[in-house]
Amino acid sequence: MDWQVEYYKKENGDIPVLDFLLSLNPKMRAKAFSEIELLEKHGANLREPYVKPIKGEKYKDLFELRIKFSSDISRIFYFTFQNNTFVLLNGFTKKSNKTPTSELNRAIKYKQDYERRCRDE
Repeated sequence: MDWQVEYYKKENGDIPVLDFLLSLNPKMRAKAFSEIELLEKHGANLREPYVKPIKGEKYKDLFELRIKFSSDISRIFYFTFQNNTFVLLNGFTKKSNKTPTSELNRAIKYKQDYERRCRDE
């Protein structure tokens, strides 16, 4: 089965996950792109430590791509859309054990916006 990776684009044209990726240092960015390729290659069969579902009913169908390089940790939120497409929403650099609620809520907002706009097309 072929999987595709798509970047969520806001109505104003901004691409949050791409902005995040470009903000990373070159080695971390290379690691992130390598893990995005793994996701594309293995699809839903990719498991921990690379991906993990987000817990909680509010975050149903939301996953995180887990990127670790040296002591740096980053996460990219994504969800699966029709036709075997992963939509990458937003990312952040992890500074504590707990994922910030603000980042999770942003991912949910982007996911809902993406789904709404796809329905309207």
